[in-house]
Amino acid sequence: MLSSIGIPGLILILVIALVIFGPKKLPEIGKATGQTLREFKKSARDLTDDASDEVKEAKMLVSDDQSSQKK
Repeated sequence: MLSSIGIPGLILILVIALVIFGPKKLPEIGKATGQTLREFKKSARDLTDDASDEVKEAKMLVSDDQSSQKK
């Protein structure tokens, strides 16, 4: 998505943000945005790990069940 904006468009967006929010507020907004993205990535990673664990557990149960049926 950002690849279609290009460097000039990105600079324009930053200048507009600077004008709207001012030089004192911009670092605070950047910090808050970074923390939000970090938390989102962590949550997504945790969710993916949980799903992987569930799939592994289900595979183990199926394989154990098949092993017990063969005996």
